[in-house]
Amino acid sequence: MSDDAAAPRVVHVVDDEAVVRRSLALLLQSAGLEPQCHASGEAFLGAATEGLAFGCVLLDIRMPGVDGMAVLRALAERGLQLPVIVVTAHGDVTLAVAAMKAGACDFIEKPYAADALLHAVDAALRRGAGTLDRARDATEAATRLAALTPRETEVLKGLVAGQQNKAIALDLGLSPRTVEIHRANLMAKLRAGSLSEAVRIALAAGLPAPPTKAAAP
Repeated sequence: MSDDAAAPRVVHVVDDEAVVRRSLALLLQSAGLEPQCHASGEAFLGAATEGLAFGCVLLDIRMPGVDGMAVLRALAERGLQLPVIVVTAHGDVTLAVAAMKAGACDFIEKPYAADALLHAVDAALRRGAGTLDRARDATEAATRLAALTPRETEVLKGLVAGQQNKAIALDLGLSPRTVEIHRANLMAKLRAGSLSEAVRIALAAGLPAPPTKAAAP
């Protein structure tokens, strides 16, 4: 089993009511989850500044001081991609929709059934894991691309655009043989076993393709 598979599934509980935090902590623990409780929006954002374990966030929308909406805005500003479930009072659907527009992935109304809450948390954790994996892929891809020379990067852009070696050679003023050498070198540096894998790595890193040239009239 990998380290990721063995890692605890963390749920950050952000609520100003101690009884609610205790109740949720017990429920989450009974489901094999690891609750980390925060008594206010300020406390949660302070912990986020120091470094939070990746996990789902159960966020009470109505809190004194820094409320749930302010927490969502702060997370977005800091680029923290934690899946957030907003907990709202019955009848706060308009506010819940606004929270989702601000970055929450789901909302659940009080009073909620334990099964419904655990199902929402499980879905959010799965969604968050996918986001985390994509972020890791992008970082790894960018690291590999950084090893390429400028000319190898130009050749790769041509490949991403679907060009053949001869067309890339013509665009760059090189011989087809030189393009073949650059292509072999960039494939080795990217550790790509196929052209499709090289293209996938380039796209994951956000490498832009060269502009398509208009056909001659």
